[in-house]
Amino acid sequence: MSFELTLYDALLSIDVPPDKARAVIDALERDMGSTLATKQDLQLLRQQLEHRIDTMTMRLGSILVVALGVLFAALKLT
Repeated sequence: MSFELTLYDALLSIDVPPDKARAVIDALERDMGSTLATKQDLQLLRQQLEHRIDTMTMRLGSILVVALGVLFAALKLT
């Protein structure tokens, strides 16, 4: 039995009119579809974050290499 049908039956059992119960189900489905994250959404977010972390690591490493090069060059000149 689906979630919607179970909720619909529960609303009818507490004397909510059928049209109002259907409106509640429709609103719930609409809100859940637009505001909740799915497993695919979370997987995509994870991949994007991993890519950004990798990119930041490469940039930080490059900056570190350049900074150390400049530091050693300055020390050699003195």
